Amino acid sequence: MSKVDRRIIKSQQAIKKAVIELMGEKNFDQITIQDISDRADVSRRTIYLHYVDKYDLLDKLTGEHINDLRKLCDAAADMNYVDAELLWFEYFERNYLFFSTMLVSKGAPYFRSRFLEFVIEELKNERCTTELNEDDEVKVQFFGAALVGIAEWWFKNEKPCSPQVMAQRVGMLLENNF
Repeated sequence: MSKVDRRIIKSQQAIKKAVIELMGEKNFDQITIQDISDRADVSRRTIYLHYVDKYDLLDKLTGEHINDLRKLCDAAADMNYVDAELLWFEYFERNYLFFSTMLVSKGAPYFRSRFLEFVIEELKNERCTTELNEDDEVKVQFFGAALVGIAEWWFKNEKPCSPQVMAQRVGMLLENNF
């Protein structure tokens, strides 16, 4: 990797970290490109070199995490629910700033709805490849909302249980009821 590539990656990481930190302090709509530029210690031009605007930045940042979670789901395809949930909660813990900001603080409601869509899609994929009946659809919607809600609770309460304990509890609920 050349020096230029490392500088680009370093700038993008600083920009992403800056927007997440700022979202923990104020509503996304109140954040300006100048705020992000100042916090990341990069020029506005650098931000515009990588992102169309702050909405594009948020969309790409969200997309990266959703894609990472999708890869975890693929890796967990042959696992039981407890082991699969452990992958998720360990990922949440590694990316605490992002998820706590997006799910609890002044994060964007956009992320929560996109995260819920993703969870429901993955549950449907897990459930079956054919069309779901009404009972299955109710279960998918219920557990999708429950999984997003439990993640919010975990972050709101500053991770009162370890990822292992959360995986055990949530995984058992899924195994026994889904």
